[in-house]
Amino acid sequence: MQITRLTVLLAAGPVLVASVALAATEAVAVPASCASMGGAADDGVCRIAVTDAAYQMDIRYPLDYPDEQAIADYVNQARAGFVTLAQTPGSLNLPYEMDVTAESFRSRQTQSVVLTLFQNVGSAHPTTWYKSFTYDTAGGSPVSFDQLFAPGTQPLKTIFPMVAERLEQQTGLAGAVSTGDGMDPAHYQNFAITDDSLIFFFGRAEMLPSYAGESSVALPRDALPPLQV
Repeated sequence: MQITRLTVLLAAGPVLVASVALAATEAVAVPASCASMGGAADDGVCRIAVTDAAYQMDIRYPLDYPDEQAIADYVNQARAGFVTLAQTPGSLNLPYEMDVTAESFRSRQTQSVVLTLFQNVGSAHPTTWYKSFTYDTAGGSPVSFDQLFAPGTQPLKTIFPMVAERLEQQTGLAGAVSTGDGMDPAHYQNFAITDDSLIFFFGRAEMLPSYAGESSVALPRDALPPLQV
């Protein structure tokens, strides 16, 4: 007599059947923050893909960041603004385009995610910028640039010359970074941390002329004032 696989499963009782059902549910579970934007979870990544007459959108970000809601909130804000602009009556040069990708970094004490956001909204030059998130996994809290170094230190006196030198090496543009920009903490808010490096990310026209595009600079940690994380 041939015994089918289904018969074997049923004979095993409700525990096995329930386990199979639970595994299937977990495999397709999507965090509410991702699902609320129409996204789907794929191998630990939230993927939001939309194409219509007004715009094309492809957004991807990791779901394993400790403060995933912070990433989702930022993505949702950027997405909503883009969609509103694309759907505004009289918008020209449609369809618009928005792409968001992410890169993850880790150190012994931190986890960082850096979003690269690209938008083409019908102007002559598309825009690319960065948004970073860093979390102190030991302390259980987000980390901002102001919290990287001990109070009373002046890290930009060390960081700015190194950044300027590396950007000049990358682009061949001598003296392109002004002292005003280079010493402004607002330009260093997007960063990632590894065990060996502190990496800064600069959007188009943030530190360099617009035609030079976006850039990033990795500085060795042993050449900087000690980080607090």
